[in-house]
Amino acid sequence: MTSSHPSLTHALAEALVDVLWFIDGSEDEQMDQDDAVKVMEGVAHVVSTLPSDQQQELVALLGEMAAAETDPARREFLEELPESFGLIDDLS
Repeated sequence: MTSSHPSLTHALAEALVDVLWFIDGSEDEQMDQDDAVKVMEGVAHVVSTLPSDQQQELVALLGEMAAAETDPARREFLEELPESFGLIDDLS
């Protein structure tokens, strides 16, 4: 089996985005909204505690993913993730 991902980091970033995309788009009937907020806050906490170089790597990966995304709504979601998780402010 051959992976279509250039690295483990890229594969994990794509998997994380898929989970966050699902959670963000979930209706009340699909997922408890309090649980959704807890998950999003948990991810934001983890990425905010990464060293600066790893945060920069994640921001770059999200930028690459956004540039390659054909779904406009998902592209916008990808473009907004770094700011949503405080990575843009932390890097500047």
